[in-house]
Amino acid sequence: MFVKVCGLDSVANARVALESGADAVGVVMSPRSPRHLEFAAAAEIVAAVGQRAETVLVVREMDAAEAATTAERLGADVLQLHGRRYAREDFARALAVFPRLWRATSLTEDPDLEVGAWGEERLLLDAPQAGSGERWDLSALTARRPGGEWLLAGGLTPDNVADAIVIARPWGVDVSSGVESGPGVKDPELIRAFVAAARG
Repeated sequence: MFVKVCGLDSVANARVALESGADAVGVVMSPRSPRHLEFAAAAEIVAAVGQRAETVLVVREMDAAEAATTAERLGADVLQLHGRRYAREDFARALAVFPRLWRATSLTEDPDLEVGAWGEERLLLDAPQAGSGERWDLSALTARRPGGEWLLAGGLTPDNVADAIVIARPWGVDVSSGVESGPGVKDPELIRAFVAAARG
């Protein structure tokens, strides 16, 4: 099971994610999010992770071409364009600058669930309100389940991720608020517990 820990807030917690066995770590550059980092802080985390896991820059408001340039400057492995702001043409613009994109969406947006449909290498299915920590109705995936490399997100915690994996059968999982002690504040013990539960 591929595990991504997103919205990291410090080098120390990035190291916890790595030591726990996370496959990817995410940094958020989105001013409306409690997990928003300025460029310098995000770059410090990306540099500290190095090649030990995939590093993902997550954006929600930034122009797609600007986001691609920012990901390149940051040294991130992947750019994740998150939400309805981004259309197919935005992915084409970003791909002209940066080679690896993930598409994050919600079933409420009635998305194309074919992984790679917009040029992305992976698809992430999130709750309707991204970053809220709200659980969503995973039974909806009984009729609409993506194929290929897709990640389940939204309301996952160390206590429920194992059951969510059984129900949704994703290729991977993504967690952010579910391993926090407060908005934007990652909890090392919850990170460890989440990775262990997802793999167990």
